Amino acid sequence: MASLKPTGSLADALVIEGERWVDGPPHELFKELRSECPVHWSEQIPEFPEERGYWSVTRAEDIASVSRDWETYSSELGGVTAVSDSVFPIELARAMFIGMDPPKHDRLKALFQRGFTPRRIAEHEESIRAITVGVLDRLEGREHFDLVTDVAQPVVSRVIGSFMGIPPEDDAIWARLMNTTLGAGDPDINPEGIQTVMERDIPEIFARCSRLIAERREHPTDDLTSVLVHAEIDGEQLAEHELVMGFFLLVAAGNDSTKATYCSGMRALIENSDQRALLLDDPSLVTGAVEESLRMFPAFAHFRRTATRDTELGGCPIAKGDKVIMWYASSNRDESRHADPDRFDITRTEEHQAFGAGGRHFCLGTALARLELRVLFEETLARYPAIELAGAPAQTLSPFINQLRTLPVRLSPAA
Repeated sequence: MASLKPTGSLADALVIEGERWVDGPPHELFKELRSECPVHWSEQIPEFPEERGYWSVTRAEDIASVSRDWETYSSELGGVTAVSDSVFPIELARAMFIGMDPPKHDRLKALFQRGFTPRRIAEHEESIRAITVGVLDRLEGREHFDLVTDVAQPVVSRVIGSFMGIPPEDDAIWARLMNTTLGAGDPDINPEGIQTVMERDIPEIFARCSRLIAERREHPTDDLTSVLVHAEIDGEQLAEHELVMGFFLLVAAGNDSTKATYCSGMRALIENSDQRALLLDDPSLVTGAVEESLRMFPAFAHFRRTATRDTELGGCPIAKGDKVIMWYASSNRDESRHADPDRFDITRTEEHQAFGAGGRHFCLGTALARLELRVLFEETLARYPAIELAGAPAQTLSPFINQLRTLPVRLSPAA
């Protein structure tokens, strides 16, 4: 049985510490925690000394328990990331349904679900494939490019942009705003520091959203922005900041999640030639490649809840007000759920927690993400079956978004 009181190096381990995340999630640390102290207390976040300590939940079973008990573990009290108010103001987080508790969460999420049913998403496959093919066509004749910036980013930006009613010429602007906001702590993305993001990018997001919202009030369309603008909850329309943050949530998730998993999945297929050969020989395995990429490389390393009362989790005493961090980067490699969990295997069949672990906050965009990933893998490998790495990939420095910043490739084996 795992110890409730860690000893040795785990006793004072700080899971959220910049040095641990330079190359992505600290998988060796998570492995130790799952084995010895699956619900672990860290006293501080070094980069944010004003923030309180937090519990790290590292096993799939415990994360499922937290996810399904919204009355004990709130999304609204302290926000949904380990850092409460130091980067993104808590009042803005609470304006997104991801940062709400029932009953308001349920009513607001239901509005969005109308546009994200599997049946409605399936109707977009042709347009998503056309977007992907169009982006790849622009690379014709090039021997080298970057899968993150040259393929993934323009594809996912246009897909979510088409859903939201963003004009194509604004895709790059919204991609920049999402990258700097979600990757606020990465000095390569934000060399001027987090404060600049707060003072420059958040106001720009509000200004651009407000203009689009005003246009949709005056001239309704069939896009999701119009759905938001004209929706009512209990007879009242959404407030301006709720509209802006609902828009932000969809554009942020649409830009970052699929891009992150596609790029890490392509890297894994390149580095695991046996798995790529399997997929090339049997294209029907693309569904397995999508699911294995989601399992091994969840787009978000964690989400957070706040305890509403004194309770116990995994034998550990959780006090009212404590932060409880659900580490999907760990639970998706939980040895009790996945045999040889660090091996990339596109023939796996076990369920993962890349979209959450059940409960009300299960990812709204699951069907869209799976469709985009399948199309991206199919079209990329159909054109470039011998694609190789052309340099060292760079990881975004973040304990929240789990994604590559660059992935340089060449399209045929080096001479």
